Amino acid sequence: MVGINVPFFNPLVKKNILIMRHSIITHRLFVLWGFNHLAISTLRILAGRSLFFYLQNKDAGGFFMLILKVEGLKKDWNGKQIFENVNLEINQRERIALLGRNGVGKTTLLGCLLDQVSPDGGKIFRRLPVKAWGIIEQHLMVPDTLTIREFIQSGHSVLYRLKKELNLLEGILEYEKGEELSSALERYSTAQERYQSLGGYEWEYEVEAILGRFTISGDVLYREISGGQKTKAQLARVMAGNPSFLLMDEPTNHLDMETLDWLTCWVQTYHGTVLFVSHDREFIDRVADKTVELTSTGTKTYPGGYTNFLREREHERREQDSLYKKQQQDKKKLEEAISRYREWFGKAHEAAGERNPFYKKKAEKNRTRFRAKEKALERLEKEQVEKPKDLPGVHVHFKENVLEARQLVRIEDMEFSYGHKSVFQGVNITISRGDRLAVAGPNGSGKTTLLKLLSGKLQPRSGAVIHHPRLKIGYFAQELDNLNSEDTILDSLLRLPGMTQREARNILAGFFFRQDEVFRKISTLSMGERCRVAFVILYFSEANLMVLDEPTNYLDVSTREQIEEALIRYPGALVVVSHDRYLLRKVSNRVAILNEGQVEYYPGNFEEFENYFHKRTSRPADRRIEDRMLSLHLKLAQLMAGEEPEREDDRKAFYADIQEIKVELDKLRTDSRLK
Repeated sequence: MVGINVPFFNPLVKKNILIMRHSIITHRLFVLWGFNHLAISTLRILAGRSLFFYLQNKDAGGFFMLILKVEGLKKDWNGKQIFENVNLEINQRERIALLGRNGVGKTTLLGCLLDQVSPDGGKIFRRLPVKAWGIIEQHLMVPDTLTIREFIQSGHSVLYRLKKELNLLEGILEYEKGEELSSALERYSTAQERYQSLGGYEWEYEVEAILGRFTISGDVLYREISGGQKTKAQLARVMAGNPSFLLMDEPTNHLDMETLDWLTCWVQTYHGTVLFVSHDREFIDRVADKTVELTSTGTKTYPGGYTNFLREREHERREQDSLYKKQQQDKKKLEEAISRYREWFGKAHEAAGERNPFYKKKAEKNRTRFRAKEKALERLEKEQVEKPKDLPGVHVHFKENVLEARQLVRIEDMEFSYGHKSVFQGVNITISRGDRLAVAGPNGSGKTTLLKLLSGKLQPRSGAVIHHPRLKIGYFAQELDNLNSEDTILDSLLRLPGMTQREARNILAGFFFRQDEVFRKISTLSMGERCRVAFVILYFSEANLMVLDEPTNYLDVSTREQIEEALIRYPGALVVVSHDRYLLRKVSNRVAILNEGQVEYYPGNFEEFENYFHKRTSRPADRRIEDRMLSLHLKLAQLMAGEEPEREDDRKAFYADIQEIKVELDKLRTDSRLK
């Protein structure tokens, strides 16, 4: 028999619910859907009482259940409209991505859903109370004394409260006597029985298993860990609470690729419902069933992930543009016809006079025609669509101060440590003109440290970091701490040599800082806004080498894409650390992998590296050949990047080495294909 869940339905969802009636049609439909006769009979009885229900969801193996519904939501701040006409429906087991530009109000909307912000209009229906939701927030307030273990345990409020009560009672039992001891024992026994019946001890084991899975120490204070570890801890807390509905605000921020892959798989197999905000396009593509775009004028829902959203939006834009052009052509024809018939009417009316019925009739006919055309024009103007607006974007074109030298930076036998903790040992790196190096590795492997060593912001313990004498480096810091927090946006540009206020304001307008906004202090800006200021400064750096540490971390998707296009056009060399695989695939031509203090290289771009890594892990029998080929590619790249020897004998040996490597590579490729 089909299981039947009979929930309480809020009146807001009545229009989404089908009222069952006792009829032959209903019976036939239920047979088609696979209900057996006993289930149909039960449903008929319930239908006689006007039960509202949802149609069966074949994929989920149950009923469509509305989890969250938003109708006509509106929010203003200080008289300025943030958004209006927000409509959203989330059904059971759906995974919904919420997209929108920075500043459009995504976090404000989530605040309304969480009942933390009061909307100025509209309705919100929540099937589950907010306290039963699993929540991952960008800026979470956590007590300074809370350990990571306690933070994770707090995800299950009932068991966490019972555990704290048991711990408190255990402390009381140590010093109480007489009747107080008996009372405490009775309370302890009752609490322990309830804790055990709810699976408390099994839950404690699960928490420890989760800590191990995320490689987090449970005894460390939450406030002492990094941004990536805090995101992991929030994910762990959600898992420990096992909620039916999960709301996530930027869950992929600060996660390394391994953890991001794990999170993707976990959300894909999660049996609850998910609403998330993310700027990670690959994560959206792999996880989302629907994508909802939020703008100041409302929301629009598209099926599938980010790639499909882009395709559908572009299709709509082309259709709207075609309709707009056709309507403009029709409008022009109608206006010309009206003008022509009105002119003919005037001439015929003059010629008709009072005693010429032929011209009088002709004039009346032209008047009827131009009035019909006027009505047609009125109808067209009522149905007129707007001309599609160009999507707003930043205007970026990075300039390079041309440097003809082949080698820009050379690192030789470098070692570095923080105190007694070794980070790098015996590292050798060469950055040459035209290199676009993607730096990959797990959190804590030293990616940011390597970039600071490359750019001269840190000095190695031993070895050397050698810059070309005329090298100019543009450095983008992940934490944006190279910006002066007391400067205004305008001041940060006026500090640049030769910069005028007029030129600065024109440039800032291209990065969405207009009018009085340019007088805001850096300290008052969001991280996304600070990112844009940092890119404005890079815009004028005329760097030969850009060293970028998570340059798109706080940017919305459309701005990320415009920055990517600017980096693709940039003629200088790049070294990039990013968790955004879209970015790395587009801009890289080499990959450096950090692992346990060593740096390994892959000579192709990041997408080729991903394919190589996948093949290497899925076909271990070919690993020896692949490792040798990778080693030869690296050796060949180093030879090609080096200076050509001056002596004739050395030059012959140099080119002989290159030829020998190419021959061996061809042989290994053949052997690999034969296998």
